[in-house]
Amino acid sequence: MEILDLAYLFVGIITGIASGLFGIGGGMIIVPFMLALGISSHHAVGISVVQMIFSSIFGSYVNYKKKNLDLKNGFVVGLGGILGASFSGEILKLLSDVALTGIFLATSCVFFLKYAFGIKENPIQSQRSLLSKNIILFCAGAFTGVFAISLGIGGGLLIAPILAYFLGYDSKKVVPLSLFFVIFASISGAISFFRLGVIDYSIVYKGIIVGIASMMGVLIGIKIMEKLRLSSHRKFLLCAYALSITMTFFGLLRKLEILTF
Repeated sequence: MEILDLAYLFVGIITGIASGLFGIGGGMIIVPFMLALGISSHHAVGISVVQMIFSSIFGSYVNYKKKNLDLKNGFVVGLGGILGASFSGEILKLLSDVALTGIFLATSCVFFLKYAFGIKENPIQSQRSLLSKNIILFCAGAFTGVFAISLGIGGGLLIAPILAYFLGYDSKKVVPLSLFFVIFASISGAISFFRLGVIDYSIVYKGIIVGIASMMGVLIGIKIMEKLRLSSHRKFLLCAYALSITMTFFGLLRKLEILTF
């Protein structure tokens, strides 16, 4: 095993912990890390999406066994994710490396501000009919699948504020649902990437290494989440955002040749 593979294993464990804690695919960590290693945005996104398949399936299994996951809601939002993510390959091929990195940075900043100032704790559960609830879940999945997978971030962080605002879900209820959604979006996105030549077998191999390591981290993250208060949960999430934004910012400066180190 090469030294670089050990780095992939390390980032996989850290990513898995974040996935278990916040229901994210892990791209907020993986993509900036890969950019820091000099990997292109397109390949960084591809590695992230392949990894998501492992962490989301394993994490959802653990959440289901612990009775934290509502499968009915999960399948509705997941079907929307399949539809949206199926277009992600086309979007990725249209964007340059610098443009994709810039979009990822801008998206990260928006999410950071949304969670820092826009999401209230313990929101009141909204009263909606089953049909309207399912429509919101499906549309949220489709919208998130289109944009999130194209940026390699899985969608957990994007879908969380949507479900919190329209359905009144608190952050701990959204986590298992978001992680289950990532299963559908990541598989659909990975197929789209491979079909269009965005990723090849070497990128899949790297994604598998990160993904296998992430399964260990997911188990740790879920155990930590169950013991955290909602206020502590948010603070950890904001720290992850800040780190991701910083790494992505320096990665973009290097691609623009503003920084040379």
